[in-house]
Amino acid sequence: MQPEIQVLTPERAQGPRMHVCMVSYSIYDTDNRVRRYAETLAREGHRVDAVVLRAEGQSNQPEVIKGVNVFRIQKRIKNEKGKLDYLRRMSAFFLRSMVFLTREQLKNPYDLIHVHSLPDFEVFAALVPKLMGAKIILDIHDIVPEFYASKFNTSQNSFAFKTLVAVERLSASFCDHVIAANHIWEKRLQSRSVKASKVTTILNFPDTGMFQRKGRTRQDGRFILLYPGSLNYHQGLDIAIRAFDSVKELVPRADFHIYGTGEALPRLKEMVVELGLGDRVLIKGALSIDKISAVIENADLGIVPKRKDGFGNEAFSTKILEFMSLGLPAIIPDTMVDRYYFNDSVAKFFIANDEGSLAAAMLDLITHSEIRERLVRNASEFVKSYTWGVNQSTYLELIEGLTEKRVAAKARAQAAR
Repeated sequence: MQPEIQVLTPERAQGPRMHVCMVSYSIYDTDNRVRRYAETLAREGHRVDAVVLRAEGQSNQPEVIKGVNVFRIQKRIKNEKGKLDYLRRMSAFFLRSMVFLTREQLKNPYDLIHVHSLPDFEVFAALVPKLMGAKIILDIHDIVPEFYASKFNTSQNSFAFKTLVAVERLSASFCDHVIAANHIWEKRLQSRSVKASKVTTILNFPDTGMFQRKGRTRQDGRFILLYPGSLNYHQGLDIAIRAFDSVKELVPRADFHIYGTGEALPRLKEMVVELGLGDRVLIKGALSIDKISAVIENADLGIVPKRKDGFGNEAFSTKILEFMSLGLPAIIPDTMVDRYYFNDSVAKFFIANDEGSLAAAMLDLITHSEIRERLVRNASEFVKSYTWGVNQSTYLELIEGLTEKRVAAKARAQAAR
């Protein structure tokens, strides 16, 4: 039976207009995108639940985080051995979340359910709420067919890829609106799965409430290169480690710190040992958003070594905007998506997949403080237009438009009692 927790009731929250649920196959504490939506809505006076995974060591008891009721309904251990393992665990989450949403809808109806993909089919967990009038958003963090093709080295002409496109199309048809994580994917979705009027791009804008400069506290004399994020193949951490290895003797005071978890972690640890980098490359665990911002601000150079493959070429990295918000100069790859949004005045580009090019960029910025300072100045101005505070109105207006009639009807019903 689901444990009871103390939630924000309508009276305590001064009459929240909506009951909203975020559903995400992810760890809430480290998922910036999910937390940003949820906490924004809670600040707006809505009652917000989050149905998510729990990390190793986390309790399965519900918790209130910054006004959001967090329900961690399934343990997440990243040790999948193949495609069937991924499907089995996602399917288990799908069933658990469907039970949760159905039960809550019958007891305390939702007005809006915001489902975060991967996977796309998770939207169908909201079948009963939809039949009872709740509005459904599908938020595509990572476009699934391309992600699958990259992860499992599958052709886009394969049966699996075409099946995933069909699932994407069905999922988009089921929901009331689709959010794409960047403009390239919005165009892709329009071309195959959803009409233009039903899809909106919302980037992973940093929330300045979380990513706010508070002043550096580290004074150890080291020069820290930093990567915080998922440790998957397409993120290219192996390229970055080899690049650092090739310049380490030229920059003896520099270290490379890596924060995160993922399927590439065992191999990355092996690389560090094989290259004798144990005292220079430190691989640490994932941190909550609240903690990672201090780590970023205390670093000296941000590294985004993403591969330029089908998926990595188009996947927008929120780390770049977070680096900019906290005054950290960044080295980024010349992928399609990064060239779409950024230019040489705000970041140092390297040739993606090329460890020699990345090594040269590392050496250039480590040894030239004036280049770092110029990039920080320009990026600090650039990012002012790319914060959540400036762009959150797009999301708030979207959900207001979707739920306006339902919320008004509910208000009339309450007034009539």
